[in-house]
Amino acid sequence: MNKLWGFQALHPAVCFLYYLGFFSLTMLFIHPYFLLAALAAALLLNFFHDRAKQVRKGFLLYFFIGVIILVINPLFSHRGATILFYLFDQPITLESIMFGILMMLSITTILISFVSFNLIISEDKFIYLFSSFAPKTALLIMMAFRFVPLLKRRLIEITNVQKTRGINITNGTLRQRAKAGMSLLHILMTWSLEEALQTADSMKARGYGLDKRSSFYKYRFYKFDIFIFIWFCVLSIVLLVVGLSGMGKLEIYPQLESLQLSIHEDYAFSAYLLFLFTPHIIEGREYIRWRLLK
Repeated sequence: MNKLWGFQALHPAVCFLYYLGFFSLTMLFIHPYFLLAALAAALLLNFFHDRAKQVRKGFLLYFFIGVIILVINPLFSHRGATILFYLFDQPITLESIMFGILMMLSITTILISFVSFNLIISEDKFIYLFSSFAPKTALLIMMAFRFVPLLKRRLIEITNVQKTRGINITNGTLRQRAKAGMSLLHILMTWSLEEALQTADSMKARGYGLDKRSSFYKYRFYKFDIFIFIWFCVLSIVLLVVGLSGMGKLEIYPQLESLQLSIHEDYAFSAYLLFLFTPHIIEGREYIRWRLLK
């Protein structure tokens, strides 16, 4: 059960602005220090939300994706002046390995932060934010986010039911298992398409999209929401200007530069930390208040 205090209790626009800035800045600042800080912030934020249960469930997937990115880049890219060794007569350079590490950190951080995004920006909050000026687009995006988990749950349900009829993809010859798998997919697609048609007919009958959509939830901007919103806006603009100017990026090719930050990059990194860990400060503040009241 989600908490009704802390970062989640802020106005949806404030939370969405934070995640929008988080995703943008993670892709903008390609430097080990910046990316490690973003990864730590994403992991800690997920811990605040649900003790990182969702992240732990997908740990193997994140680990597999990270390893694939880390391994593929040095094998296929041989740019760089610092050759470490040769593999199958192909040079493996320090620069290509570092680039793979940075890409691994960037993509893994974004994937983990999306878990936190889904926990905080729920379907009703997302539609509340965008349905007033883009109702169809907001609905399509929410349906896309919901599509894969829904198919997974349905496939598990279909598999359990079909096992009682002797249809099992884990037993039998390869041909029998392939036939069973095709049967399961046929049922899954039929079920999903039938429900999609019923949903479309129901929405059309109820006049969805004919007029401005009302919302069950009425979120209000309080003084603290306005303060945090302005805080995120100011930090985002400053960091975007700094990032677009070239700071916070590690020069890799043709030769890897020093990892040490310059004086101006130190200031940018400090502002970046303030932006990243503002939700954590809010969560910690509310947790302390709750403990004191308890």
